[in-house]
Amino acid sequence: MNLEDGLATAVAIAREAGQLLLDGFSQQKNIERKSSAVDWVTQYDKAAEELIFSRLRAEYPNHGFIGEEGTDDAGTAGYTWYVDPLDGTNNFAHGFPIFCVSIALYEGEKPLLGVLFDPTRGELFTAVSHQGAFLTKNDGSKQQLHVSTETELVSSLLATGFPYDRQTSDDNNVRQVAAFLRAAQGIRRPGSAALDMAYVAAGRLDGYWEFKLYCWDMAAARLIAEEAGGKVTFTDGSPVEMVRKMSLVVSNGRIHDQMLTILKSC
Repeated sequence: MNLEDGLATAVAIAREAGQLLLDGFSQQKNIERKSSAVDWVTQYDKAAEELIFSRLRAEYPNHGFIGEEGTDDAGTAGYTWYVDPLDGTNNFAHGFPIFCVSIALYEGEKPLLGVLFDPTRGELFTAVSHQGAFLTKNDGSKQQLHVSTETELVSSLLATGFPYDRQTSDDNNVRQVAAFLRAAQGIRRPGSAALDMAYVAAGRLDGYWEFKLYCWDMAAARLIAEEAGGKVTFTDGSPVEMVRKMSLVVSNGRIHDQMLTILKSC
């Protein structure tokens, strides 16, 4: 598997899907509900996933494919593409301009490449294993990403999100948010898990945590954060495994143990 070719392919597909989403952003949305009343999907989520996997299958017919909108094919080559065609669907549906396309390639448990494209800002986040993480801006300029150097939780800006079953489950992040409000400088809730993690990689945030994420939410952003020098673990501090649903802490590494301590106290 040539990773440079794979990256170029994923970037081109992410940009194409991002344009599809941008074209639909101001249009009427057809809303369907999935696992709960607040778990939405639009016709653009489905169209973007269909576009992405049709392009990937044309290039890599023997690979596996896992996507948010139902694609699940194990493949035969040992490689798997994880795709979230529209991370931030609720934002998108409401006209709130924070969402992205997420594409990642794994070999078993090993992340090989990750691509996130934010079409409203024209920002492209990319990473290849052992080659660093980068941000290409709308003007074509490219910079290597590095996590922040903040060492104190009290001076850290964090992000988080809430699970789709938050209205019916007590495991809904409310206690944890209250604890972090007392311990950190500030908390943001942008609404796109993938971009939250990429923003940690870019040093725009110092840390992030969230419960009950799906593998396609974090697959690309995980590698981008790690390649930028960040740390990604489960909320109990154990190493990440590519299970279907998981709870994560992502940080600059320097405040990671402080974040874990807060979570364990809740």
